[in-house]
Amino acid sequence: MSLSALKERYVNPLTDFGFKKLFGTELNKVLLIDFLNQVLPERHRIKDLTYSNNEHFSGNDLDRKAIFDLYCTAETGERFIVELQKAKQNYFKDRSIYYASFPIQEQAQKGDWDYRLDPVYTVGILDFIFDDHKNENEFLHFVELKNQNCEVFYDKLKFIYIELPKFKKIESELESHFDKWLYVFRHLSRLQDRPKALQEKVFTKLFEAAEIAKFSPQERDAYEDNLKYYRDLKNVVDTSRMEGRMEGRMEGRMEGKKEERIEIAKSMKKEGETTAKITRYTGLSKDEIEKL
Repeated sequence: MSLSALKERYVNPLTDFGFKKLFGTELNKVLLIDFLNQVLPERHRIKDLTYSNNEHFSGNDLDRKAIFDLYCTAETGERFIVELQKAKQNYFKDRSIYYASFPIQEQAQKGDWDYRLDPVYTVGILDFIFDDHKNENEFLHFVELKNQNCEVFYDKLKFIYIELPKFKKIESELESHFDKWLYVFRHLSRLQDRPKALQEKVFTKLFEAAEIAKFSPQERDAYEDNLKYYRDLKNVVDTSRMEGRMEGRMEGRMEGKKEERIEIAKSMKKEGETTAKITRYTGLSKDEIEKL
């Protein structure tokens, strides 16, 4: 394990490994439940949930695995797609709508069926800012299907997006439980000690689960590899921003040097990531990735 990772006490929750370690296991599902309950309406608060299979088969390779970070179902039937998105990509909103259709369609029943559906939520934790909201301070977006009078037409399909870069509060400014969760997402990997503001029982569990020193050797190796291409990706995106190549371009298109994106793709391919996921992170085509 490299010295760079050893300097960190806690896992980075914005990496795939860190996100799934903290929120994607039965052992730690209380963390996911607590976080989701900060953004869900009162009537859909979760007491328990089960993790669901996120494989959805269709006609082409890119569609065979819906890129859900987590897919789960509450005990009362609500379905949740919980997604961590590090960088912008083409047609991000289109993709959210498309993936939300899977948990809707899977509710179909054979024979006589009255078409009653359980609610479906997409919760997106975004480490970027929407181009069409970059001049606004509001970072929590709650999207519903409404009519011409701004009245809710259908209340069982909702999209909740959180633009993390807009959350600027320091520890002394944290007021709500939701504030504390966003502070965790933004700062956990840079902390050396548990902040005084995060003393609730759920954060005790989170800090215990996030401590790298408690990982198995296999987990440390997996995290180190995952952290490497997370940092490579961040460098590509940051470089693109500095050069101004992400302004006014196609939503989410990563404009870093192609050689850098190829190196990221090679690293991800070596780790066994799917072609769809590599395309998502690098913007390279399926053919380009398969030739590597």
